[in-house]
Amino acid sequence: MSRPSFASRTVLVTGASRGLGLSIAEAFWERGADLFLVARCEDALAAIASRLLQQCPTQRIGFLSVDLSNKGAAERIFAQLRDFTDRLDVVVNNAAILGPIGPFSTNDWAAWENTLQVNFLAPAAICQVTVSWMQAGGVILNISGGGATAPRPFFSAYSAAKAALVRLSETLASEVKPLGIRVNCIAPGAMNTQMNTAVLLAGPDLVGEIEHRKAIEHGKVVTPPEVPAELAVYLASDECSAVTGRLISAEWDPWRNLHSRGQELEESDIYTLRRIVPEDRGFEWGGEAPQ
Repeated sequence: MSRPSFASRTVLVTGASRGLGLSIAEAFWERGADLFLVARCEDALAAIASRLLQQCPTQRIGFLSVDLSNKGAAERIFAQLRDFTDRLDVVVNNAAILGPIGPFSTNDWAAWENTLQVNFLAPAAICQVTVSWMQAGGVILNISGGGATAPRPFFSAYSAAKAALVRLSETLASEVKPLGIRVNCIAPGAMNTQMNTAVLLAGPDLVGEIEHRKAIEHGKVVTPPEVPAELAVYLASDECSAVTGRLISAEWDPWRNLHSRGQELEESDIYTLRRIVPEDRGFEWGGEAPQ
């Protein structure tokens, strides 16, 4: 796998002030990209921009403090982004919140809706504006998470939003493929983030014994954020020009040679959400479907 260059390209990263978002921003910066960073904390963004510019003053970096729970956030981002640059090559929708924890029936509804706004509707709005501006060769990367591919009890808002984001990404990938734009999702794997800390603090009575044990293990053995950041750079590179509409796990999938599997991916539903039918599990239930 070669080391791609993003010189003269502009990369937008949300949730860029810490954790995975910061690692992704740094990975693109190290490869020559200009950055536009979005997060809620302006002081943190300013400090990051200052540090990165000291490392490489020939690149450009802009930032905006914005709360994605506000419905007009996407418009604010792109209004300022257009003042910063006349091109957009890569968008990484990373920002997310865990939302209400506990049984769905007892969740605060305002908090539940807010989680859908931040985790799904805001990145969807960013995607919509992006495709009206991005040119051929552009890449959209949406960060998935636990609950997108399997039930995650007691985290209904988070899992529902992430599942919706993956399906939107698959749908959008088909729509914009003729435009030369690629859309993929990244499942970053178990990371010892503030979200994991929130699960530990909530305790097993609220999140369930299984989820609590997982959080404890995540605190011991984690996926370094540099790994999904490397995957983001890889998927955004020209080398992966044939990969689109997929959900790739940074932790579990053999993704470093994915560029050689373009034809196989094109002709299959590998790394996509799908419904499991009896035949997939070796059953032959027989009978005719009702007409």
